Amino acid sequence: MRARVYLDWNATAPLRREARDAMGAAMDILGNPSSVHAEGRAAKAMMERARAQVAEALGAQAADVVFVSGATEAAGLAMAGRGLSVAGVEHDAVLAWGAQDLAVSRDGIVAVPEPGRACVQVANSETGVMQKMPAGLAVSDWTQGFGKVPLAFDWSGVEMVFVSAHKIGGPKGVGALVMKRGLDVEARIRGGGQELGRRHGTENLIGIAGFGAAAEAAAQDLGRGVWAEVEKLRNILEGALEAGAQSTIFVGKGADRLPNTSMFLTEGWKGETQVMAMDLAGFAVSAGSACSSGKVKASGVLRAMGYSEAEAGCALRVSLGPETTEAEVMAFCDAWLGARRKKLAPA
Repeated sequence: MRARVYLDWNATAPLRREARDAMGAAMDILGNPSSVHAEGRAAKAMMERARAQVAEALGAQAADVVFVSGATEAAGLAMAGRGLSVAGVEHDAVLAWGAQDLAVSRDGIVAVPEPGRACVQVANSETGVMQKMPAGLAVSDWTQGFGKVPLAFDWSGVEMVFVSAHKIGGPKGVGALVMKRGLDVEARIRGGGQELGRRHGTENLIGIAGFGAAAEAAAQDLGRGVWAEVEKLRNILEGALEAGAQSTIFVGKGADRLPNTSMFLTEGWKGETQVMAMDLAGFAVSAGSACSSGKVKASGVLRAMGYSEAEAGCALRVSLGPETTEAEVMAFCDAWLGARRKKLAPA
């Protein structure tokens, strides 16, 4: 039996060995990071090392990194009560806090007339389309771009950004909000004053240690050009699919995209049906964001880009990673093209 092939890296990346090792070491630390005795200081030192690792990977200062439970919580901290403008291509965690009034082109590019009053993602999780960061942007979701493309918070001109550990091979349930010096947020969880009063509650030391190790490893991968190799595989995949199914529509192909992401449409073949067919064939892919694809509905991202309800309901997303091989890509193409021929064959 052929091993399963994982092609859903934008939903979550496999846990890195470095993160697993760091988490194991953190499990042996007894103290609470807020305690002043030796055990507490050891826990604090481990947490601050991880904070420095995350900051370095993001091109930020360690003092500007706030650890939270993930990007969803960070979005709420950054956006609550600010009345920021957003586009319909944003993640649901951002749409929950913003006024959906920014225009989007067919290629997924967002128009941002007032950056200081807007939240704009650096890259879309479904289409991979990347945005240019306008100067003075209030908030940006860096969850998908972090670790895949060069980013530097201190040079970005953005006031606040947020990221999630599990997208870069860290553990699930931990993330970070990064804020420009001098800014602050109102804590939404109150209690002990941790994280300089921005996010109260005992920190998730095990998760944070894994996050720091994953961030350092991800930055090293990026520096070695790992994602440029992934992009070559993505282009091979799209070339093979296009050759075998000329009517396939590749979303956002005219725009800059993440190096690993391909979303394509096949008229008359529902996305969730494609996902199930590929799952049975041994391939893990998705019909959109992992936070919404469990609901049987058309992609809101594609609807915001101007695709019809029917078109948006026929999308499939493939997202590759550094462990993906060309043989796996070609095996997927063969399986998908075969399933497509069977599905669309005349009765």
